[in-house]
Amino acid sequence: MSKPLVGILMGSDSDFTIMEETSKVFEHFNVPHEILVSSAHRSPERTKKYVQGAKRRGIKVLIAGAGAAAHLAGVIASETHLPVIGVPIDSTSLNGLDSLLSTAQMPGGVPVATVSIGKPGAKNAGILAVQILALSDDKLSSQLVKYKKDQAKAVAQKSKKLNTRHVANFKG
Repeated sequence: MSKPLVGILMGSDSDFTIMEETSKVFEHFNVPHEILVSSAHRSPERTKKYVQGAKRRGIKVLIAGAGAAAHLAGVIASETHLPVIGVPIDSTSLNGLDSLLSTAQMPGGVPVATVSIGKPGAKNAGILAVQILALSDDKLSSQLVKYKKDQAKAVAQKSKKLNTRHVANFKG
């Protein structure tokens, strides 16, 4: 396997059921990646060591998934110049709102790109990372264009399927 280009971190192994969606995107696009459990609060030195060595190991984007008010993405962003994408995990009675706010509400100068809560956000984090990588990779860029076209075709096919049961005037 090639050297990983993306690092996926999560605060707990229980977050993998969500963050697996990110990994699936990378598998689809053949983007080498690595996955690590590392908590901003329970293992801060492990997190810091991993992040500080990421660029040297060839990592170009870091993705952090964390639940509750955990601040994994923010801690990561404070330790690197690499792009950081935060995925809020819906792991508490607040259904991820606490995670969303702690990920999105960063102080000026320490950016974290924040996606939506849960599995859709984890998938979007993967796609956003692919878009970042595609800026300097023509092959990946072509794959991304095809992926977007395939999504549009799938929508049209679903609409056509529904139109066979329900008459619609729109043909576009």
